[in-house]
This record gives sequence, structure tokens and C-alpha cells, in this order.
Amino acid sequence: MFSVRQKREIAEKVQSILRETGHPELPAGEIEFRLEVHGAEPWSWADIRNNGAVTSPGVNPHNEAQDSRP
Repeated sequence: MFSVRQKREIAEKVQSILRETGHPELPAGEIEFRLEVHGAEPWSWADIRNNGAVTSPGVNPHNEAQDSRP
């Protein structure tokens, strides 16, 4: 559903939003999370995790082709 670049960008923003809460139970380092996004069709979905958890992301050519930014 999203390109690798888009997933990494979303993950950075989620990390920042979580960090901004200042919640005392969050770790000092990277916050681990998993975000499940459902698209308009049953086959359209994305699983986004914190960037540190995905060191070698798989690439889906269809998703990459839909990314309007290089």
C-alpha cells in the first residue's frame, strides 16, 4: 500500500508523536510499535513498524510505482 520511503516517513512521524507525549513508561531509545493500515479494498493494507525493527525492508514494485516522490 505504501512505498518503502513512505513507510519509513510514517514511522518517523509516529515515533515523534509518541516521544512528544513524554509518557514515563516509554523507553529512552527507539519506541517499538506496529501500525496496521487497512485500505479501501480487502487486498489493500500496510503493516508499518518502527524503522529500527525493519533493517532490510522488502520492496513491492506496485507500491513503489505508486509513490509520486522519488
